[in-house]
Amino acid sequence: MFATLRLLFTCATGLLSLNCFAYAPLDHLPSGSRVSIAIEPLNSETPYLTTSNREQFFPPASTLKIVTALASKLALGDEFQFKTELQSNQRDLVIRFSGDPTLTRDHLKQLLQQAKQQGISHVRGDIWLDNSAFTGYERAIGWPWDIIGVCYSAPSSAITLDENCVQASIYSNDNGTTRVYTPEHFPIYVTTAAKTVSKQQQESTRCDLELQVSPDNHYQLQGCLVERSKPLPLRFAVQDPSLYTQRTLHSLLTQLDIKLDGNIRIGSPTQNHFQSVATHYSVKLPELLQTMLRKSDNLIADNLTKTLGAQHFALPGSYGNGTQAIKEVILQHTGIDLARNKITDGSGLSRNNRFTSEDMASILRYIWQHDEQLGLIALMPSSGENGTLKYRTSMRKAPIKGQLIAKSGSVYGSYNMAGFGLDKNGKPSTLFIQFVADYLPMKKGDGKPTIAPISQFEQLFYQDVIKFSQLKPKK
Repeated sequence: MFATLRLLFTCATGLLSLNCFAYAPLDHLPSGSRVSIAIEPLNSETPYLTTSNREQFFPPASTLKIVTALASKLALGDEFQFKTELQSNQRDLVIRFSGDPTLTRDHLKQLLQQAKQQGISHVRGDIWLDNSAFTGYERAIGWPWDIIGVCYSAPSSAITLDENCVQASIYSNDNGTTRVYTPEHFPIYVTTAAKTVSKQQQESTRCDLELQVSPDNHYQLQGCLVERSKPLPLRFAVQDPSLYTQRTLHSLLTQLDIKLDGNIRIGSPTQNHFQSVATHYSVKLPELLQTMLRKSDNLIADNLTKTLGAQHFALPGSYGNGTQAIKEVILQHTGIDLARNKITDGSGLSRNNRFTSEDMASILRYIWQHDEQLGLIALMPSSGENGTLKYRTSMRKAPIKGQLIAKSGSVYGSYNMAGFGLDKNGKPSTLFIQFVADYLPMKKGDGKPTIAPISQFEQLFYQDVIKFSQLKPKK
């Protein structure tokens, strides 16, 4: 296996003199996988080892968030904050949303409380929810239909509340039925027609728990739930954020005893002369980026992308102008031309995204060269210690734990990593790229626990990253 790849594999002369060889860790990956990897010293552009397919395209998955983070730092700056403002013209209220991915029900309540403290206890007109900051699709082209109900694919919307994500739970009943529970403050509807079955029944019938969603924030569970003594926690992506916020606002008005004569409307009012009543700001950009990178938060990434588009083109933000803004901002500030890469969103969730390992290496090198100004490396996950890398099988133990700073990324068939190897003083000394695509291992039917092929490959590859990162420089 990997006969073609081995012919492409080269080992360059760096601090160690190496001859071309078949890279043994690749033997652990299933036949048919595509791989582009590299380990490069940061003080030189001559790689320690690399594949020669550095210009081929791979799905970057969430490693794309590194690119989004760099563009955000360059264009928006560390002082950037999302702003949500409540305004009044003595008759109507308008809430100007900006796509704040961290805005919560409590924040919205605080805005209304401040309004009431200023004497607004009776709205004689309408309340407008201004969604004009963004336009176009709330899900990027290339997002699979079968994940739109789960929170990591929450829609990217100007009116965003509670991360566009709600919680529920499903219970198995003794009579073969199921029941669901949803906290009262979530204005959604969840029903279940799922059956409770034994593990053996589930395996023999291949009946899984399935989720059906509808645009009015109605969720129905179908299929089978394996009997269990404790409830199964569920998290649903809000399908219509504007409707969700509209219903939440109705609830808050009742709770705060604020009377509304008119309606809660979606859009921007035509009237003028609105004055600011109360304002909520998100945390500043570095904290947003830390959450985005360490937790791989898709909503933050995509709402920042649309914000970049809005600022760069002075238009409502969209996936189209946001991803173009990312390319133009990076070219203008760094000289790195990403024109050949296909960028469809800022999160990496779209299956349409394509990126080369060569260009990802250029992005990483720039980040390292300007780390004093950017401060991005400290915001990324550390192997086996925090974020999405804390419990990664290939990173949890020595010698890899704590020796890499990197961003992971995975979509169907792809397992990626991009980041830095640390020297013995804990400072970045190498950059490395791992793009693995078309990874489709055969399932073993004996039921015995095994280490996944990707984990076996990664352990060996990351050990090499560390080895090269901690080489003693020549005197």
